[in-house]
Amino acid sequence: MKNGVSPSVLYLEKLPNPPKLLIDFLCQKFLHISRDVWQERFKSNQVLDDKHQPLPVSTPYEYGRCIYYYRQLSTEMPVPFAHQVLFENQDILVVDKPHFLAVSPAGQHVQQTLLTRLKNHTGNTHLSPLHRLDKDTAGLILISKNPASRHLYHALFAHETIKKTYHAIAPYREWLPASLCLHLERGEPFYTMRVNPDKPANTCTNIRLLDRRGKWAKYELTPTTGKLHQLRVHLSHLGIPIKNDPYYPKVCHRQAGDFSSPLQLLAKTLSFIDPVTGEMFCFESALSLQW
Repeated sequence: MKNGVSPSVLYLEKLPNPPKLLIDFLCQKFLHISRDVWQERFKSNQVLDDKHQPLPVSTPYEYGRCIYYYRQLSTEMPVPFAHQVLFENQDILVVDKPHFLAVSPAGQHVQQTLLTRLKNHTGNTHLSPLHRLDKDTAGLILISKNPASRHLYHALFAHETIKKTYHAIAPYREWLPASLCLHLERGEPFYTMRVNPDKPANTCTNIRLLDRRGKWAKYELTPTTGKLHQLRVHLSHLGIPIKNDPYYPKVCHRQAGDFSSPLQLLAKTLSFIDPVTGEMFCFESALSLQW
């Protein structure tokens, strides 16, 4: 790791007209990164072979091999909110994640991610999230510490033997279905999801009203599936989009550094029987939503 970031892996595929040098291929594949930046990465030992040895800038392109490289951003907006580790044993971490903090490095987020923070703090290169939690969503996430037991925890999600509940603030609606099942697929823009009424349901969410204050209500949402943006799309489909949602029903990007209107969605509880110890665990987020 470098500053809590593990290297990304890239397979060199067979191309009809392969470039002579590896750096030429990298410039063609990552058009948003200049040649000067790649040259600097080679010089600073940030491009490695499959044995994690630094590669020189003169390295030829050879299909069939894997290389590793470190991602970095020239500028990255700090997220001024702290995470909290609620539980830890030899296999897992249970973490309370704040709004606006991405879980894993991707896109414009490398250092300002939960995984990088945790790796920096623990020195454990093997940390890996066991399920998805949107950058905009706060609350509980389960992190694997041990590759040897990771498959046992993945099985909890695959077999739906882990229960997750969420809280959301959204407009009050007098009548709601007890459960909503829809087919979700990639939308436009590509990072959003949409409902396809012509296909069989691939997502399902149980819905319960918890409280009401004027035109707003707090709902408990219990998903039995785990598609991207599932809860956000489901409530938007019902005509009650979650408060401060920047994507649904309409994409409205925030200004960089604007932390004033967090999405009012919280991963509130996690409960499961630990597949290693046999203990029954029930965790609850210490965070709360804003009416």
